[in-house]
Amino acid sequence: MLPASAQLVRVSQPSTFAPNCDGVAPSGTLYVGAVVEPYLVVNPTSPANLIGAWQQNRWSSGGSQGLQLGVSFDAGANWTLASAPTSRCNGGNATNGGDYARASDPWVTFSPNGTAYTLSLSFTGITFAPGSASAMLVARSQDGGATWSSPLALIRDGENFFNDKGTITADPVNASFVYAVWDRLDPTNRGPATLAESVDAGMTWQAARTIYDPGPGNQTLGNLIVGVPSGALLDVFSEIDVSASGAVASSIRVIRSEDHGGTWSAPVQIADLLAVGAFDPQTHAPIRDGSDLAAVTTDATGTVYVVWQDARFSSGDHDDIALSHSADGGLTWSAPVEVNAVPTTQAFTPAVRVASDGVIAVTYYDFRHDTSDPNTLWTDYWLVTSTDAQHWAEAHLSGPFNLDLAADSDGLFLGDYQGLASAGAQPLPFFVQPSASGQANHTDVFLAIPSATSNTALQSAHRARLQGEFVAGTAPSLPVTPEWRQRIQQRVMRTLAQRIGHAPSPGAHKLGAERISPGA
Repeated sequence: MLPASAQLVRVSQPSTFAPNCDGVAPSGTLYVGAVVEPYLVVNPTSPANLIGAWQQNRWSSGGSQGLQLGVSFDAGANWTLASAPTSRCNGGNATNGGDYARASDPWVTFSPNGTAYTLSLSFTGITFAPGSASAMLVARSQDGGATWSSPLALIRDGENFFNDKGTITADPVNASFVYAVWDRLDPTNRGPATLAESVDAGMTWQAARTIYDPGPGNQTLGNLIVGVPSGALLDVFSEIDVSASGAVASSIRVIRSEDHGGTWSAPVQIADLLAVGAFDPQTHAPIRDGSDLAAVTTDATGTVYVVWQDARFSSGDHDDIALSHSADGGLTWSAPVEVNAVPTTQAFTPAVRVASDGVIAVTYYDFRHDTSDPNTLWTDYWLVTSTDAQHWAEAHLSGPFNLDLAADSDGLFLGDYQGLASAGAQPLPFFVQPSASGQANHTDVFLAIPSATSNTALQSAHRARLQGEFVAGTAPSLPVTPEWRQRIQQRVMRTLAQRIGHAPSPGAHKLGAERISPGA
């Protein structure tokens, strides 16, 4: 292991779910001890109060047995487990509204008054099969996450639709408003952005409704709402468009609301999404990463930052981390720049946050320390920071660890996203890596608390431009070649297959024909 510039606190704990707690016949491989897809929030009324969420016991065929919540009241030093009854393994049943076999896509948010909300994609059955169901369930906590209400279904659909990739955002200024947004897929791959909102602090919710429809055969993915100081809301999402000839394109786009979500603008293009997806450098097997999603954050001035995976900086050879920002509330966007420190290796699954002192923080995985051994995939987790989105300093958080030990869910899988929050000026990366024991298919969630020494070094680098700092890269003015376009299309087709249950495209991990809500 390389020396880390952060204290790592293991947050996840061994599973306590009872055997067969989901109450249905198994479909796929259950990885007991595999935790994936973490998210983290900090209580604005009490910054020592943190809530993390993650999937517990991942299925190869989609989703997990349940969502676990971790709660800390001492700035992350110690954690206790909690849960909302959003699946059967979490205590859900027909009486409390959580009678679902699996859950996925955990998300948490705090209102300005300290009320917390968690959102779950909860589902049962094979996608679009008779008797299947999917729902977006929201639960509420008024004690910092220690206890949670029974869930309320914002939407519940049967076999004709599948609800996917939901996020929940409390209005940053007015605690009365809470927004949940997701895509609602039908069997033709149409997936409009769908919104449900509360105007009374989560006591009741308006009926879910479409706020942007990309048209027949096209879909949104990874919808995420953020608020800016002017009061406007932005919904940032990926859009996947399929032409009549079958050609596929994807992009990062945004729509705006000036009236608390009542009406929304036409979409504004942030950038084409030109990712090819992460892959094992030795075996070339695809890795299930965050290449179809963008992460977004705002600072106190209202500047909005978006990061995503993109191959434009390597002319289609491999993905790096792209960043674009908007200083006018999402109306116009800067040209993407490359913010990972080593541009010669793959970097993937970024997260972004701006701390109270205005420092931009981005985290990601990369393969710079991988070897030629096809039986291992050495991976590190990194933090880069900047005050101007151009000059960056890097800190090592963890690794190298062997990604080959991760669970396989249409590719080695740590999650479509990772968490990154901040408490004051301190960034708080919240991420998954294989367990220290080296046991296959076991992963844990860690909180990285950057040391005072590393914080000082990073701040000095920003002030003095010390050796080791790097400058954000720009993309060469080269066209997207046919070979590059084909790799983009293959990456998108893998995503479409994962979401609606079709067999993976050639080269993907083969898991069999039967699929359980694989987009989860």
